[in-house]
Amino acid sequence: MAAQASVPVAVHLDHGSSYDSCLRAIRAGFTSVMIDMSHESEAINIAETSRVVAAAHAVGVTVEAEIGRLGGVEEHVVVSAEEAFLTRPDEAERFVDATGADYLAIAIGTSHGASKGKGRPYIDHDRIREIAGRISQPLVMHGASGVPAALVERLNAAGGSLADASGIHPDDIGQAVTEGIAKINTDTDLRLAFTARVREVLRDRPGEFDPRKILGPARDEMRALVRDRISLFRSAGRA
Repeated sequence: MAAQASVPVAVHLDHGSSYDSCLRAIRAGFTSVMIDMSHESEAINIAETSRVVAAAHAVGVTVEAEIGRLGGVEEHVVVSAEEAFLTRPDEAERFVDATGADYLAIAIGTSHGASKGKGRPYIDHDRIREIAGRISQPLVMHGASGVPAALVERLNAAGGSLADASGIHPDDIGQAVTEGIAKINTDTDLRLAFTARVREVLRDRPGEFDPRKILGPARDEMRALVRDRISLFRSAGRA
């Protein structure tokens, strides 16, 4: 499918949990892998990231790494609000110099999941700018979903139950792009769009049992949201 696409396509492993998991992805044809040892000490993070970088670069695969801890739940990573901490600029500079990672995920106030804080979560733009000024590698923002209130309302109106949902403000995303953020991870928004539409179809068409007619509208809903996010990220027409 990637070979037939009209734009370049990367197949990326997100939050790789170990050296072995990254090697499995590389052998399977992934063009980019992330090794996430941000929950370990700096020494272990540097050592394990360096191992992955050496193996990946040998076959032309790029590597994403992470410094700092985002709150929330993402695959194997579970971090409470008390355990989360923001990335220190000096640590980021030291880390990329030691590992040779190609791009760096940093903790600047975002979090994984559908509840990113009360009101408008605080994003540390000064921190983004300082880190970007110290390292040349592109910066990555995880936990960046907007969690639109309209989508949450639709989900709940169709039988869902999602309370205290809040996301990252679009203005903070747009500003971060100008400050050095080059890759942005959005997942919760896509799940919300897909699931809300599935629930609506099942509610409005109780006799429908063709999966194609249930999942098709959900895919279209997700596609529309992806189009909006591409525009917000200032990536439209740049592939």
